[in-house]
Amino acid sequence: MLEQVMVEDAQIQTLRGSLRGQLITPQHENYDSVRQVYNGMIDRRPALIVQCVDAADVITAVHYARDNHLPLAIRGGGHNGAGLGLVDDGLVIDLSLMKGIHVDAKAGTVRVEGGCTWGDVDHAAHPFGLAVPSGFISTTGVGGLTLGGGLGYLTRKYGLTIDNLLAVDVVLADGRLVTANADDHSDLFWAVRGGGGNFGVVTSFLFKANPVSTVYGGPIFWPLEQAQTVMKQWRDFIMNAPEDINGWFGFHHVPPVPMFPEEHHLKKVCVVTWCYTGDMEHAEAIFKQIRQFAPALMDFAGPIPWPALQSLFDALYPPGLQWYWRADFVKEINDQAIDLHVKYAEQLPTGHSTMHLYPINGKAHRVGKQDTAWSYRDANFAQVIVGVDPDPANNQRMTKWAQDYWDALHPHSAGGAYVNMMMEEGEERVKAAYRDNYQRLATVKAKYDPNNLFRINQNIKPQV
Repeated sequence: MLEQVMVEDAQIQTLRGSLRGQLITPQHENYDSVRQVYNGMIDRRPALIVQCVDAADVITAVHYARDNHLPLAIRGGGHNGAGLGLVDDGLVIDLSLMKGIHVDAKAGTVRVEGGCTWGDVDHAAHPFGLAVPSGFISTTGVGGLTLGGGLGYLTRKYGLTIDNLLAVDVVLADGRLVTANADDHSDLFWAVRGGGGNFGVVTSFLFKANPVSTVYGGPIFWPLEQAQTVMKQWRDFIMNAPEDINGWFGFHHVPPVPMFPEEHHLKKVCVVTWCYTGDMEHAEAIFKQIRQFAPALMDFAGPIPWPALQSLFDALYPPGLQWYWRADFVKEINDQAIDLHVKYAEQLPTGHSTMHLYPINGKAHRVGKQDTAWSYRDANFAQVIVGVDPDPANNQRMTKWAQDYWDALHPHSAGGAYVNMMMEEGEERVKAAYRDNYQRLATVKAKYDPNNLFRINQNIKPQV
């Protein structure tokens, strides 16, 4: 057990009096609920949790953690698979109360505070017919997803989330609040676009917004027996499809909920969840080709408001489930890899466990691999294998399945993984995620955080 960090009561009272937000200690009645994160497998006990309401609170918390030599974690939406928004016996900067959003429809921008989720952004931007490229579940935090890169339904059309990032406000390790963009602190702006929370606490993001309102999308399910055929058809289609259309491939059990016919409940299936942002008059013609992949088990694709598509799976993956992630970037899905995918799909260990392949071609490919910290602009897919279940008793079984699956597919990968989909896997895996950009990131880290205060993350060690 880690040695408990002891902090003088007088110091805690001074800290509390310096904040507009709340200071939560282990004695607080809400301590256990506040320290919970999305992944129920994570159970960490911070010494202090600062629920910030503004940048001044963040500055105060950074000074306090640094001056008292406390391990420091930064929490946004709390979705991080490895639970890196928490730290035992240290201080957590919790941004979840910082929910401000400003949409400038005329300029086509959205300014978002660090505690927002993508559901918050969709709620604010959708009435203006605008959206920022984000992920696949609306409860995901803006900060974590953005700083790691930002894969989602709009990647092929509008690029990664970081490709739509115009500026950030960042509290640095020395307590300064700076704005980083293409002109000011441009090295820092380069680094935060994919480099994670290594460089400071981002209190607000300025995004370019894009015209998105009603899309044609949703999941189409096929029987697992047709997975080889469907996977090959999808692979070939999505590599050459118009950029208006995106679709990620997955293996699932059909959830036993009223949305799905009872006779299909808990069947193992493959699914592609689609998002088409082009002219609705052309949607049926495009989907006619898709619907010829193979006879579908269930077809839910059709016109749907953007926020509804983004939140479609929120209820199926509520906070508190047990999660174990393994990920890779993939350049090519060859037939041997497809055979292995189907083999492990037949062994799906629990009702929530899954494998997803997300396309990252189209607009995302038109940014150079050294233009942002995200290195894998030459990959075509991001692959993630996740063991998920409500019951901790199934952790060993689903974790072994995910590890075995990853071990079998890793030789077919590009070598590194999307940092937002990694557990704590060691320095070499972090280096593999950034490849040739790692040294430049380490240099930027040395400039802005030379003592590695911000190290509870997929850590990049400072190096000149």
